[in-house]
Amino acid sequence: MSNPYESPIEAARAAERPARLTKYGVLGFLCSLAFILYLDRVCIAKAVEPIRRDLGLSLTEMGYVLGAFVVAYGLFEVPTGHWGDRYGSRGVLTRIVLWWSAFTILTGAATGLWMLVGIRFLFGAGEAGAYPNVARVLARWFPAEQRGAAQGFVITSAQFGGAISPAVAAYLIEYVGWRATFAIFGSVGIVWAAAFYYWFRDDPGETAEAGESASTARAEVQAAAKPHPPIPWPLVLRSANVWLLGLINTCTAFVSYMFMQWYPTYLTDARGASPIEAGWYASLVLGGGAVGALSGGLIADWLVRTTGNRRWSYSGYGAAALALAAIAIVSSAFCDSLPMSSLFAALACTSALSHQAAWWGVTTEISGKHLGALFGLMNSLGVPGALISTTFLGRFADELGSRGYVGREQWDPAFLICGGILLIGASCYLRVDCRRSAVEPTA
Repeated sequence: MSNPYESPIEAARAAERPARLTKYGVLGFLCSLAFILYLDRVCIAKAVEPIRRDLGLSLTEMGYVLGAFVVAYGLFEVPTGHWGDRYGSRGVLTRIVLWWSAFTILTGAATGLWMLVGIRFLFGAGEAGAYPNVARVLARWFPAEQRGAAQGFVITSAQFGGAISPAVAAYLIEYVGWRATFAIFGSVGIVWAAAFYYWFRDDPGETAEAGESASTARAEVQAAAKPHPPIPWPLVLRSANVWLLGLINTCTAFVSYMFMQWYPTYLTDARGASPIEAGWYASLVLGGGAVGALSGGLIADWLVRTTGNRRWSYSGYGAAALALAAIAIVSSAFCDSLPMSSLFAALACTSALSHQAAWWGVTTEISGKHLGALFGLMNSLGVPGALISTTFLGRFADELGSRGYVGREQWDPAFLICGGILLIGASCYLRVDCRRSAVEPTA
């Protein structure tokens, strides 16, 4: 029953409240998904040393293990993104999370190099479609002027999961061993998948709590109810934006995977940190990524609102963020103090990750109805950077070690390489133009 003393404005706000709660409920699920995604992805970084010790692996062989995830991640991005476009993200995301959680658990059962490589390959295949389908859900549930902040919260949640993963893994490995640690991490996703499948609906209008304010979102998804049009691959593959965004992703993936997969090892081998100390410093650095992801989304939205220039709001900000990250990561290599070096590395991670809201914004603008597939394509174009990072850095350290270099001399040159690669990404941003669609002919 309506309240006779309630003003029309208050009544309208009351009617809208359930819809807002539902929309932010969706955001909450997506943020928790991103948190678990990186929690499971990054935990292996802290387990590198005990895995190497138990299975007798070199740094180069451990690079193959880490690289197997990246190869599978790249191969399955486009198919799983396209499945979401065609069949809806509810079932696809549920299957994705169940799959990767199972292979997180099975990582702890590995008994040798190639078994571990195979498990991490299948783990990567499971995680591959998560972000394309998250981007698709955000595009359906949030209007354009709110997506930057929403994307920022999702990316921040992912980075926060990655940030706490090394510290949590360090304590778990200390008390229950690395094998049981993977079982604990993997079980979290299984609980998420069950709750998400029960609550979520692809169409905002199907949600009982959606109310009348879902009408706008409902109108947007009615077009999706029609047969999904084929992807115009000739246009996509001729799009400069697609290749530029892919190259930017390659550059940033090289650096982010260095932090996620090798930084704890660097701290112990090059800086003399204890295992627990390395876990905390690695968490500090990856925590910088969480700060950058959130601030990047808010700044991108603010720039779009205040300047009205979507192209330079995204491209200019992305270029500046990666240039600052390059300066910070090189500076970290020249610091003798471990705390100061880690602070510069955290600043580099903060700035490098803050560009992602701009990257997501451009990708959403140019992809039209094919956001899941094209997001997957451009995200998978980052695989070369991630793969080279995971495999090259281990081999690079082994090679310098064989030449007699030890400690920082064995590892610090890699940070100079990272700085140069980030500058390449910054220069690419200056040529990105979100006004040019990748799926429609340019006038």
